[in-house]
Amino acid sequence: MKKAHSFHIPVMGIGFTIDSPLKVAQYGIDSVISLVDDILIEKLRKMYSEKFEIPYSEITDKVDDFRAKRITSYLNLIHDTVEKKFEALKNITLEKSDDMKAYINMLPSNSSIKAEFKKLTETGFNVSEIKNWAAKNLTKGSIDVNIMTKVDKDNYIKDQQLPSEYNDAHAALRGFANSKLNASVVLSAGMNPRLYAYMSQFDDFYPTQTGAFNKKIILKVSDYRSALIQGKFLAKKGLWVSEYRIESGLNCGGHAFATDGYLLGPVLAEFKEKREELRASIESVLNQELENQGRVISETPLKIEISAQGGVGTHEEHEFLMDTYELDSIGWGTPFLLVPEATTVDKKTLNQLVAAKEDDLYLSDISPLGIPFNSLRGNTKDLEKEVLIKKGRPGSACPKKFVSLNKEFKEKGICVASREYQYLKIKELENEGLPEREFQNKYNKIIEKSCTCVGLGTSTLLAYNLDTKTEGEGVSICPGPNMAYYSKIMSLKNMTDHIYARDNMVSRTDRPNLFIKELYIYIDYLKNKLEEVNTELTKKEEKYFLTFTRNMNEGVAYYKSLFSELKNTFNDIKEEVLNELDKGEKTLRLIALEIENLSVKNQNVKVLA
Repeated sequence: MKKAHSFHIPVMGIGFTIDSPLKVAQYGIDSVISLVDDILIEKLRKMYSEKFEIPYSEITDKVDDFRAKRITSYLNLIHDTVEKKFEALKNITLEKSDDMKAYINMLPSNSSIKAEFKKLTETGFNVSEIKNWAAKNLTKGSIDVNIMTKVDKDNYIKDQQLPSEYNDAHAALRGFANSKLNASVVLSAGMNPRLYAYMSQFDDFYPTQTGAFNKKIILKVSDYRSALIQGKFLAKKGLWVSEYRIESGLNCGGHAFATDGYLLGPVLAEFKEKREELRASIESVLNQELENQGRVISETPLKIEISAQGGVGTHEEHEFLMDTYELDSIGWGTPFLLVPEATTVDKKTLNQLVAAKEDDLYLSDISPLGIPFNSLRGNTKDLEKEVLIKKGRPGSACPKKFVSLNKEFKEKGICVASREYQYLKIKELENEGLPEREFQNKYNKIIEKSCTCVGLGTSTLLAYNLDTKTEGEGVSICPGPNMAYYSKIMSLKNMTDHIYARDNMVSRTDRPNLFIKELYIYIDYLKNKLEEVNTELTKKEEKYFLTFTRNMNEGVAYYKSLFSELKNTFNDIKEEVLNELDKGEKTLRLIALEIENLSVKNQNVKVLA
């Protein structure tokens, strides 16, 4: 059955969308649950079991395979509760019709379902007829899950390392695979070959004769090459990627996986051009592997969907991306952080988000994963971190250890944001006898890391008045740059009306087009990277910077051509966009000259040596 909406709510942080399906799935809206934190998941399962009067038996960390079992139990609770809510919505009475009306009212204005409902109720409200119609036509939103593939910590019982299937990402995958959900796992943060091989052990991920799947795979990527490589790698295991979810490298929330200067528009254009080639080439690899395994091969060609997310903020942008690049869905993340009916954010943080402007939203180095991370200045987790630094005790107590992945000092791994790691690293640094300035720079890089695996879940505990003794009350939040243009708390109807052009939630008139915003974020990123080089440029660095600027210049040329030829879209900002592209082009020329100068200096130094 066709999806009700042309947008989805992507995973945000650890806790911000952890129960979003309970809030929006009955209205046909897809959303994604993070599976990082099984401790938080267990606390929420207990809370919701009490709320919905469901029998609850705690799954403690003494239970064998507790992480997978906690995740399965929580996902089953979400599944069952959403089913009940959706059935209640469809089981309409004259007295209880508000939920169905809300469902219909939030649909796209051009929805055929909306038109049919209107026609059906024009001559009166025949409850029996509407019930039959709803059973056949209304769809609930998908309850998808996210696994960051690299967050796959080894686990131990005392000093005995457990087999790899007990690693964090492996256990999370098993938790999803064993659940009742007929949904998708969104794989993000790059390849994990061992995890992909493990996934092939679960029959639910394989196609039926009709090309259906009990469990689907969505791959989050930032360019075509990555999609092709990972798609084929999974196909060689007999696994099919049902959706490629393209995210802007930098104009997004959460972790930012910068491309080598590939901008969103050209990336989407390549996917559109090569979509069938991608599908067919991967399907041939898959079918060969299914044949080798003696498994069923679909009698019809398997489908792939292409979606995009990152920085979309207006109906015009939404429709432009859908139409121009023939997409199946658009991810709207950051604005939904201001929608309590869809996401879970504590009141204090909500108010900080409402007040946030461009300078409050920045690309930080606080993530223990060593990946640039979009953050909000003045978030309470960073304030908590600063207090500890001033006390001379930098680093977190690390109560959850989900990203204890660094093995410099311990075979079991330590998190680089932990007090233990930072103490050992600073001690090591002190023994290097470095000049004061160099010492301070390296010291700052050590203490900058923040305990995001706790901070990104604490907001949920505070929002629901749950116990935070273990975690503390510091909140990390990861909005994208788009947050600067939204300045009020919104209802779910407000937000869907905004997406579908029935209302406007952006009060500012100076919001740049999403392509221009991304371009300048990339320019700033490139400038910062160059500043880190100082006066020396290795051959490898030179190649990286030249490739980066060439790709960006090609992106700007693509946009200039695109916007010059547009007839009925972005008319009011077209001239402004073309001017900004000219400015961006000039800035890139100056950066190219700087790269050239650094390269010449480096060559001169070598000659003198």
